Amino acid sequence: MKNLLFLLFGSLFLLSGCASSEDTPKQNYKQISQSEAAEILETEEEYILLDVRTPEEFAQGHIPGAVCIPNESITTKESPKELPDKDQKILVYCRSGNRSRQAAEKLAKLGYSQVLEFGGIIDWEGEIVSGEQTE
Repeated sequence: MKNLLFLLFGSLFLLSGCASSEDTPKQNYKQISQSEAAEILETEEEYILLDVRTPEEFAQGHIPGAVCIPNESITTKESPKELPDKDQKILVYCRSGNRSRQAAEKLAKLGYSQVLEFGGIIDWEGEIVSGEQTE
């Protein structure tokens, strides 16, 4: 009986590691480099540049044209009113890359189809402006 239980539990343990890749959560957004983001900003017209830091951080310095929606205000239950088009290309950044990954994941779970996360402003080599967001 003891051998049978050992065999049963051993088999279950081995089978639990055999989940298909379809069962594994996928990254539903794309991580791109800073240079790829800069190229999109320079060559394309249809995108939203999303800064997910706090309004205070945003006011201290942000990439021109960015919209500030703090990561903490983005939930997986309701789409941000500032982002009505789920098929719009959205480039997401924060200070160092942690909050932008979190926000990109939440946006992807909400059904946004073109979320591109490119890390933090601390690595940005392009222009940075200061001031509060204007509506």
